[in-house]
Amino acid sequence: MDAETIRQLIQQGLPDARVEVQGDDGVHFEATVVSPAFAGKMPLARHRMVYATLGDLMGGAIHALALKTVTPDELR
Repeated sequence: MDAETIRQLIQQGLPDARVEVQGDDGVHFEATVVSPAFAGKMPLARHRMVYATLGDLMGGAIHALALKTVTPDELR
């Protein structure tokens, strides 16, 4: 698994999002996902939205994914 593949999968599942993913060892990754779809949602719900884009890869090919999930307004 690589960071670009994860970025693409998240982007496909959340097409309005801006996604950055880092991770060099192939199993541990960090992602920042900025999406208006997160508005009004608690952090756990936001994380679940991102995990849903990755399906069975979580806990398998992706051992760990640290997430930062924010709305565009929260970046300001």
